[in-house]
Amino acid sequence: MMPLSMAEIGEKKRVIKVGGKDEVRRFLQNLGFVEGAEITVVSELSGNMIINVKDTRIAIDKSMANRIMV
Repeated sequence: MMPLSMAEIGEKKRVIKVGGKDEVRRFLQNLGFVEGAEITVVSELSGNMIINVKDTRIAIDKSMANRIMV
């Protein structure tokens, strides 16, 4: 298990756990980061990451990516 921020570009991963405060977890779960979801890192640029979740591309910063365990 590692934070999403450490995943390689193009690697498919499964969400194991979403951490943080309740409101942050709820926000990430509404974006599609739920346990068991398959995600792919599309790109990473200056601290921001673009993640493919359920055929949708979502941009999050590293602090949010550190809360998602894959």
